[in-house]
Amino acid sequence: MIGSIIGILIEKNLSTLLIDVNGVGYEVEVPMTTLYQLPALGEKVKLYTHFIVREDAQQLCGFIHQRDRRLFRELLKVNGVGAKVALSILSGMEADTFAQCILSADSAMLVKIPGIGKKTAERLLIEMRDRLTDWEYATETGQFSAEAVKLVAEDPAKRAEQDAISALVSLGYKPAEASRAVSQLLDEYSSSDQLIRAALQGMMKTG
Repeated sequence: MIGSIIGILIEKNLSTLLIDVNGVGYEVEVPMTTLYQLPALGEKVKLYTHFIVREDAQQLCGFIHQRDRRLFRELLKVNGVGAKVALSILSGMEADTFAQCILSADSAMLVKIPGIGKKTAERLLIEMRDRLTDWEYATETGQFSAEAVKLVAEDPAKRAEQDAISALVSLGYKPAEASRAVSQLLDEYSSSDQLIRAALQGMMKTG
């Protein structure tokens, strides 16, 4: 199994990266929460990876933090949740926020993630709760505290806005341009994934 990958970031799109490792280009699928934390093109990047082998395809998924990969792997164990849905969940909210939603049985937040309906949200609450009872929440200082996640969950709309802006900046847009594009969509969309996609579509049309 490929547990991590270190190389030069040579291409990044909405959900797929191309990383040059000693002359070999690896396509890596990533969630939005990893995308906006990536370095600039041409710089070195390290991702923690999960390699999926199926009869019809091979898929390499990458994450900027080990806890993101841990959550991804736990999500794959949930009945009816595959890699696509797991990546969508990690695109819709940070791993810590998702863990808090599970532990507080907040299904209302879960259904705001694109592709997550009421039945899937209920299944996640039931099957993920025991797996996340020992989840540790990371703070900016590197320490771990259950209270730290409250700052993330207090204003999910604001967090989604900031995540969307960061993602657009990482894709090459100027901060002011990204902020302006996202602010125009806040009344219509609630998740960072939705905001990013809608903002990109709008900027492509005007560009």
